[in-house]
Amino acid sequence: MVPASFFLLLAAALSLAMMLAWLSVLSGSKSGWVDATWSFLVGAAGLAAALTPLLGWEGEFARQLAVAVAAGISSCRLGFHIALRTLGGGEDPRYAKLREEWGARWRFRLFVFLEIQAAAALLLAGTVFLAARNPTAGLQWTDVAGFLILLIAIVGEGAADAQLTRFRSDPAHKDQVCDIGLWGLSRHPNYFFQWLGWTGYAVIAIGPVGGWPLGWAALAGPASMYWLLVHVSGIPPLEAHMRRSRGQAFATYVERVNAFWPGPQTREVSS
Repeated sequence: MVPASFFLLLAAALSLAMMLAWLSVLSGSKSGWVDATWSFLVGAAGLAAALTPLLGWEGEFARQLAVAVAAGISSCRLGFHIALRTLGGGEDPRYAKLREEWGARWRFRLFVFLEIQAAAALLLAGTVFLAARNPTAGLQWTDVAGFLILLIAIVGEGAADAQLTRFRSDPAHKDQVCDIGLWGLSRHPNYFFQWLGWTGYAVIAIGPVGGWPLGWAALAGPASMYWLLVHVSGIPPLEAHMRRSRGQAFATYVERVNAFWPGPQTREVSS
């Protein structure tokens, strides 16, 4: 198969899958299943991008396999985490607020929103593709560095999610803001580590000397993920909900802890 045909088929599959997720929400399913579906789709698309035989794009198999494994593990961990959270909880407050804001046109607006997510998944699959297909022979120090970044990202994101889950499961913490562990260093450490993982793929794609021009295009992955998490579907709607539901406790937290980058707050990030 040639790359153009592969990506056209992948785009159609991602679009169809998100349309089915949209229909599921219209039929009454919790909107949290949308994010779980998207996480699994990103992993499946990454696996396909890394391992599907493509004419003229044969890379170092060890690199392809390692990239595929990383993509599968990270997406499955996040997807199952969101699925379990959705099973045990109510409606995702971000989607509930969007539905309220969109009013009578919420069905159409949600469809467009989810198709944009399908496009984002395709772009991320392209980042995995470029990491897996780097033509440099043999494993290089950038492969080791990239995989170390991916490992730190997977472990860090998992630890942040586990800390928040434990905090929320304690009735004594009802209506409180989680500021333990990694949540005392960043208001959204799970988002930070999710973004960090995509920089790992970019490091692998660029390679040791940056001599493969297409490898630099993999920077689109972390760049788009940063934009989505910090400015679109991540921090802004979630923090708007926290301001409504936690009031002064969250305002105090904002003054003390940075929104995305780990470390003390130096200025407030508008959302």
